[in-house]
Amino acid sequence: MATDIMATSTTELTHSISFGSLGAAIFRTNIKLREAGMFKLAYMVVTMRPVKSELVSKVTELTSQFPKAHGGPVHIGDPAAIGITDITKPDWGDPVPINPGEIMIFHACGVSAQEAIINNNIPFAITHAPGQMFITDTPI
Repeated sequence: MATDIMATSTTELTHSISFGSLGAAIFRTNIKLREAGMFKLAYMVVTMRPVKSELVSKVTELTSQFPKAHGGPVHIGDPAAIGITDITKPDWGDPVPINPGEIMIFHACGVSAQEAIINNNIPFAITHAPGQMFITDTPI
């Protein structure tokens, strides 16, 4: 099944992954995250990538196979439904053009951790910066 999805022309998907300095527009949302330990207040941060409407199911199927990475979309469609008021003004990264016939797909972003750290006044943490993944020698 993944082979069929991967066979989709890379040029069909390139539009949605090749913009700006971070490669995606990154937004704060109103999606509250589950409390964990000292993290009492946290909201999800997401990346947005426009995808041709006929490829949405393929992209969803493909990305859902990688739950330890960003996984499948957390939202598809209207950004207002997840608290994004202006899709042209990301909190990080650059605005991404949305062409006719494209649907906005939102995936969870690792920047959610930084937001949780800030919102909970954690005095020290080691994490990554938007667009710059944290690398460790600890296997997952």
